Amino acid sequence: MVNIVKESDDANDFDNTEYWLKRFSKYKPEDVELLWDAEKRTAKAFVRFNNGLIGLKNAMEFEKAFEANRHSKKEWSASENPSGSRIYAWLARANDFESQGPLGDYLRMNRDLKTVSEVEQEVAKTRNRPVIELATEIDMRNENLDDLQSKCNQKIMSLSKMTEEIDSMHRSFCEARRKLQHHAQMRVNELLAERERAHAEVEKLRKEHELRSKEVSKKVAQTEREKQKLDEEKRKNDVRNSCLHMASIEQKKADEGLLRLIEEQKREKEEAWKKVVELGRQLAAKQQLEMEIVGLKGKVKVLKHLGDEDNTAVQEQIKKMNDELEAKMEEMGDLEDMNLTLMVKERESNDELQDTRKELIKCFLEMQDKSSGRGIIRVKRMGEIDMKAFNDACKKKFDSEEAEIKASELCSLWQEKLTNPKWHPVKVVAVEGALKEVINEDDEVLKTLKAEWGSGIFDAVVAAFMEMNEYNPSGRYVVNELWNFRDKRKATLKEVISYILQDMKSQKRKRR
Repeated sequence: MVNIVKESDDANDFDNTEYWLKRFSKYKPEDVELLWDAEKRTAKAFVRFNNGLIGLKNAMEFEKAFEANRHSKKEWSASENPSGSRIYAWLARANDFESQGPLGDYLRMNRDLKTVSEVEQEVAKTRNRPVIELATEIDMRNENLDDLQSKCNQKIMSLSKMTEEIDSMHRSFCEARRKLQHHAQMRVNELLAERERAHAEVEKLRKEHELRSKEVSKKVAQTEREKQKLDEEKRKNDVRNSCLHMASIEQKKADEGLLRLIEEQKREKEEAWKKVVELGRQLAAKQQLEMEIVGLKGKVKVLKHLGDEDNTAVQEQIKKMNDELEAKMEEMGDLEDMNLTLMVKERESNDELQDTRKELIKCFLEMQDKSSGRGIIRVKRMGEIDMKAFNDACKKKFDSEEAEIKASELCSLWQEKLTNPKWHPVKVVAVEGALKEVINEDDEVLKTLKAEWGSGIFDAVVAAFMEMNEYNPSGRYVVNELWNFRDKRKATLKEVISYILQDMKSQKRKRR
């Protein structure tokens, strides 16, 4: 803009840049710089617009406005000595940039000469730069997300291993519970055996008393001296009868005590089962907590990588997740303490059940020695070869007397071979997705046995070996176990207690 004249009576503040920015605000100028003459009466103004295409458009509209009022460069050049403060304005071009004088000097010193195509190229570069920067940042964050995904997968694998450990602990607990039940059954058998012995003694004394009473009745007709002796004998018998009555009362109390013991064993079994259920629930809760903790950690890491540090909402969400994560960790610590307490109680219960089962085996062994040993629940020697198969095979090859000796020798030989830890004719195969040990029929020793003596002895040896491999694989010697011979399986403590109670009722009915 040229021909800016400041008159003394003019109220406009021509010296103030804000005045000119406000006056031409519709064209959106960015700055106005004034160059006054030495007396500060007239001035030239340089109006600067945005460097982009929009600024160019605004500048051209600014020029057209002055052209419409006939205040363009053309009119300025045509007027030799313009009067008044009529302002002329135009868009600076190459001829202005290269002109001599204050106008050209200022433009060359403070501005750059550019074509429209150069302006468009600069605008394109300016627009593409944020896109490239955003693409680079997205690639970096994708790499961070890949790292987080890898760490999350590692945590999931760790949790899978933990689940396998929990399954192993559950199997161990079941085995320990089985041993505890066995111990309880042994203890019950011992008490029953003691009761039977006491009952037998009382019964014996009662029979003796009856015999003596009969003898006394036969001698009633004898002499006075004999009568006195009989009276004395009667008195003694009465005393004995009173003692026998007291013994019967004590026997009844012992029976009641045994029943209370059996009820207590049942109650302990129920408590042990409740502990199992509680332990399973606590383990499931612990696993769920660990999954939630891993998920929260992953979410916090993702928010830290994707969120803006200046974003208050994101920071508050991260803080909330950290607080929740700490609460979950504390809850998990409480669960671990509770699990440890339950496991200690479980181990104590398992030890008691195991001792009870051992005592029950001792009692059953004593009962089998005194009886015919044909009950449903009896003690079986696990890992002992069935002699019948050897007798049947030897009778086919030898006479009766020699067959019995040969069968005994052959059975003893193979029984000793079963105790050899170096001989292990089994192989591991997958059965329904689980690994299982089965007999290796390609074993040279077994193949020779089957070829020489037939399948009967072969099956007996294989059955004994599998029993020993299951019940005593480390010691490799015969062990006793309570066995359900009707169902051909190991007897449970519940079955043993039920069998004892039925036997007690049967004995009572016989005495009546």
